Amino acid sequence: MTTSSAALPPPNAADARAIEEFIDLSWMERGLAAATLSAYRGDLSQFSRWLSGRGLRLEEARRLDILDFLGEHAHWPPRTIARRLSALRRFYQHLEREGRVSDNPCDRIDAPRLGRPLPGVLTEQEVERLLAAPEVDTALGVRDRTMLEVLYATGLRVSELVGLRLEQVNLLQGVLRVVGKGGKERLVPLGEPAVDWLERFLERGRAEILGARLTPALFPTGRGRAMTRQAFWHLVKRYAGRAGISRAISPHTLRHAFATHLLDHGADLRVVQMLLGHRDISTTQIYTHVARERLKVIHARHHPRG
Repeated sequence: MTTSSAALPPPNAADARAIEEFIDLSWMERGLAAATLSAYRGDLSQFSRWLSGRGLRLEEARRLDILDFLGEHAHWPPRTIARRLSALRRFYQHLEREGRVSDNPCDRIDAPRLGRPLPGVLTEQEVERLLAAPEVDTALGVRDRTMLEVLYATGLRVSELVGLRLEQVNLLQGVLRVVGKGGKERLVPLGEPAVDWLERFLERGRAEILGARLTPALFPTGRGRAMTRQAFWHLVKRYAGRAGISRAISPHTLRHAFATHLLDHGADLRVVQMLLGHRDISTTQIYTHVARERLKVIHARHHPRG
């Protein structure tokens, strides 16, 4: 019988301390992002509560306990199961190094096989239509055009884009200083069109939006605050409709387009990895698959024997 999460007792004090020690160590040693650490904490706390219902602590769990836990939650999506098993495996690796458990109970438990979905990619013509969608006779329109230009020119994550501050922009050198996941800094070139739009926005549009208000945010809203990710997502959706792009897109779609179009034009995979701020090149390699799939489509459409 499955125990409902509402009926589970809270983690005991010893488990809670062990989880926080692991979270602190993960932050100090690996520089993991706050969202990742929060997910680890939630996953481990949930398993601790489930164990408490069996009268066990985290350090007492065995392989069968983990299998039973996952079995009771077989309705979870495969990616959720894989993520929670990864959190447990890393936690018990930590306890094993500390000598608090004799072996890792997650050993010999395979994560579900995950197919990596290929990201949807805009064509270069669709990107041009999207960039041209804002009406640039208003300050807000110039801001929106500039944000789209910067996003496509740099491949920033949407959180990095809306979080940009004035001091991160160097128009003389044509680069942005970006603080990405785990607090890692990288310099990203802007390219001439994005620099031109930034200059235009900073010369007039930004001051017109702010009036007498002050903010370090590069792209303020009409209320003088930094834009949220959700607000920018709605802007992208609106401009996609105006550009005649019928399929659903998001700010991340422009990040995908940035990477794929670079590879289409011969960029080195390692360079794309650096520009995107990926820690592992395997994350970047998905874009080579996208490029290959697009080549197949082009070949089939245009070659006489395609």
